[in-house]
Amino acid sequence: MSQRIGEPPHPAGDSLAQSLAGRTGAGPGLVTPLEELAALDRAVYEAVAATSTPVLDGHFRRLSRSADHSVLWLGIAAATAVVGGKNGRRAATESLLAIGAASATVNIGIKPLARRRRPDRVEPARFEARGVPMPESDSFPSGHAASAFAFAHTMSGYLPELSVPLRLLAGGVAYSRVHTGVHYPGDVVIGAILGAGIAAMVGAARNRQFRTSTEEG
Repeated sequence: MSQRIGEPPHPAGDSLAQSLAGRTGAGPGLVTPLEELAALDRAVYEAVAATSTPVLDGHFRRLSRSADHSVLWLGIAAATAVVGGKNGRRAATESLLAIGAASATVNIGIKPLARRRRPDRVEPARFEARGVPMPESDSFPSGHAASAFAFAHTMSGYLPELSVPLRLLAGGVAYSRVHTGVHYPGDVVIGAILGAGIAAMVGAARNRQFRTSTEEG
């Protein structure tokens, strides 16, 4: 765990605010809000970790692990391609492109710049039932959340009848990363926003490409 509520801010929790401030040349007027947001982020993380949820722990652990390496989304995409006809194949293809773009942006482009450390588990026993190994990559933003919302956004455009369940599933995966203790809430919120935004850009590029090929044909 990162810290106890009421204790002085943990240095790891402030690393993102310090990194952003240093890289942007932000003055004290911006540093303070960033530090306060980081403190709020840690407090919400601590509140989730401190809440006993024995019935939910196993479900969120399995949901989180199912989305490792986007296995959950690959499975849904494969099923959609098989049973969804031409529209399903287009949805599956574009959703995988969106996941790839989101994953590359987060893991290659942003994480090395933000360099936010993962939450500290000073009381590992509190996470025994939640049981997800702590990843070695940096914490901000969440790659799981980015991939989840990139997939849900893309699939929803082709299959609007699945929009609500897919977005709920994506939200569940994103929350599971906080519940299992491997991300701060801010990591998954920003990851989700990035994933949906990147998926929208991928979709726009694909639409332009489709229109161009149609006009040329």
